[in-house]
Amino acid sequence: MFTGLIEAVGKVAEVKTMTSGYRVRVRTALASELSPGESLAVNGVCLTVIAVDSGEVHADIGPETARVTTLGSLRHEQRVNIERSMRADGRVGGHFVQGHVDGTGVVDEIRADGDSHWLTISFDRALSPFLVRKGSIAMDGVSLTVAGLGSTVFDAMIIPFTWDHTNLSSLRVKDRVNLECDMIGKYVARAVELMEEGRLKPAAR
Repeated sequence: MFTGLIEAVGKVAEVKTMTSGYRVRVRTALASELSPGESLAVNGVCLTVIAVDSGEVHADIGPETARVTTLGSLRHEQRVNIERSMRADGRVGGHFVQGHVDGTGVVDEIRADGDSHWLTISFDRALSPFLVRKGSIAMDGVSLTVAGLGSTVFDAMIIPFTWDHTNLSSLRVKDRVNLECDMIGKYVARAVELMEEGRLKPAAR
């Protein structure tokens, strides 16, 4: 479990094709604080640390993860958002993020608004039931608020601190981003779906 508050921006040192998927090495200042077996969110995708060596973290990217996220197209020296799994005694400053990406979006527009920036992201219509205006969404692992919402696009405002301390400032129009919808919203949507199918009955009052 994560919070969507990015702790560091790392750089991809290597992406190696394996028999099944990829192995990635990421340079990050957090490497010395990680151990094999720990969970680490890289651009919002929960990966397992398999080795730590000389300021680098090694992790495997499975075929399914490569297919449904942007990690299959990582490039050498690409900047990536890094967050360690949350502590049970820590504050949840963003929102509950599982690191289980629901799909990818595409950057349609980037526009400045004073020192802040607006991002317009298009997404697959299948994600529509899980997005609400003023609700939460994780984009490349960053906890954001849905400020504007259409049928297949949403707007998010990025404040200067987030712009300067994540990789969002590296985005360009037509770039793909990882999207994870709010976990609570997904459970609510699933419960409504089951009730409509008659497979779940409302609790008796």
